[in-house]
Amino acid sequence: MFVLILLYNELNMPPNFLANFNIEKLKKFNIFSNPAKMFFPKKMIGVDIGTSSVKIVELSRWGEGKTLENYGEIKSASLYKEPFRSVERGSYLLSNYFVSRAIRAVLDEARIRTKAVIFSIPDFSTFCVSFELPPMTRNEISEAVYYNAPQYIPLPVTETTLDWRLIGGTPGDRKSPLRIFLVAIPNQTVQDYQTVAQMAGLDLYAVEAEVFGLARALTSGNKKCVCLVDIGVQSTTINIVENGQIKESYSFEFAGSQLTFAISSSLGTGNIEADEIKKTQGLIHSSENISKTLYLLIDPLILEVKKIISNFYIKFDKDVDEIYLTGGTANLPGLKEYFSEVLKKNVEIPNCFSDVLYPPVLGRSLEEMAPSFSVAMGAAIGGLETEE
Repeated sequence: MFVLILLYNELNMPPNFLANFNIEKLKKFNIFSNPAKMFFPKKMIGVDIGTSSVKIVELSRWGEGKTLENYGEIKSASLYKEPFRSVERGSYLLSNYFVSRAIRAVLDEARIRTKAVIFSIPDFSTFCVSFELPPMTRNEISEAVYYNAPQYIPLPVTETTLDWRLIGGTPGDRKSPLRIFLVAIPNQTVQDYQTVAQMAGLDLYAVEAEVFGLARALTSGNKKCVCLVDIGVQSTTINIVENGQIKESYSFEFAGSQLTFAISSSLGTGNIEADEIKKTQGLIHSSENISKTLYLLIDPLILEVKKIISNFYIKFDKDVDEIYLTGGTANLPGLKEYFSEVLKKNVEIPNCFSDVLYPPVLGRSLEEMAPSFSVAMGAAIGGLETEE
């Protein structure tokens, strides 16, 4: 029996609105490429497969407006004793069968019929680096990236799928060096996600490094320079984003699960109870020993953020304006205030749902859950914004 945390069912559509049209058969997702499609919303599913849970967001778009159709989460502990990812040779590998069953459970329970899906790939399954290229035309960049990539990634280029963004410089300007942000994803990882999509009965639209989805969901339209800290169950990424573009990205071995384990060890409780204590009391726990232990675990993370912000200033002569916290641990009581106190910066916990339409009654719940859904939201938004 599936124990499912179902958060929201899709909005009611007019009777027979889709009776004679099968969205699942759409081959093109740009509704403006065919006038007949302008009467139907473009829909996309974004999926974030974590170590301990799977999060799914379904969005639709009419013109420029985006609507939250559905979202749901399922915990690995609800289905199996093991997490959705297993550790082998230092890598976190997908448990394809279990993950596909979990995704299917959410889709069936929530009655999500959309099949187009974008999977977000976590930082520990990708390699990110930024580097400079000499001045060249836009047409020459792609070949130059592939030629230079072997210097920066630990795997042979033939065994990876490369994605890159131009984050600095002006193509065609002979005096302007170009700066590239490169992401390399092992081909085996891509194949795993293809398998999961097929087993779950979905049409894989794309796979994407989560850093791009996070920037899209939380900093789109923001002209400031932001340090985006994503604290996950298994790892943390620290990203510098300027004008919505990724400038730097680092992965750090700090995990929200470390805090849960510390509380569990101190109180002699199980992980579920310890996790609840973490969420409700956090750094302001009444026990001085627990509070002190949590501060000691968090201090190395803050020092790493401080170092990255300082290095960014030295490298680019630009200061970070704000710090954004996201991920499942972002709402830890006292964390936002502690970051602000130590780093002397304005710290925010942005709401990834703020730019989409949804029933007002869901507002408070969505704000509380937003940090956990930033990655899935970013993936879904990316699918809606992609034109074919």
